[in-house]
Parts: sequence; C-alpha cells; structure tokens
Amino acid sequence: MPALTTKQIKANLKTVPNWSQHEQTILRTFKFEGFLKGIDFVNRIAAKAQKMNHHPDMDIRFDQVTLTLTTHDEGGITEKDFLLAKQCDEVFIRFFVS
Repeated sequence: MPALTTKQIKANLKTVPNWSQHEQTILRTFKFEGFLKGIDFVNRIAAKAQKMNHHPDMDIRFDQVTLTLTTHDEGGITEKDFLLAKQCDEVFIRFFVS
C-alpha cells in the first residue's frame, strides 16, 4: 500500500475529523474517565491492530491515550492508517462515550 500524497492525506483527514497530521503520522488523543478505561481502550485497539498487522504507537497518560499511526514499511501515511483510525474512533464511540 503506497504512501499517500499531501492532497490525499488532506482529503482522508476529513473522514476522521478528530485526527491531525504531524509530519509523516496521523494522531489523536482520547480522554477517559480514569486510568483503567484508557487501558481497556488500549487493549481493544491492540486486538484490532494485531488483526490488521498494523501497530500504532500508544502513549498512555493517566486518563488520556494518544495514538500515532504511520506505515513504516512505506515511509509515510497510507490508507491502512486511516482504516485503523476509523476503527479506533468506532471503538471509542461504541464503548466509551455515554
């Protein structure tokens, strides 16, 4: 899966409005009601990422989890990153937004 062009990245970012681009990555910080909710989220995302064989960088800070996505093999952002970003958003909405 080839790295996307700047124009393609901008278009795809519109489909995941809470995500932003930083250099050759996309990232989002999710906020939770406490540490254990964040860990539950990380575990759910880890399972999805493993199935896709696409593993985000995860930064856990008490009640916040920041996910950073890039496709290392392609040296940039690909469709695979946006597919996982959408799945992360779906997990967050389904299990953690009341």
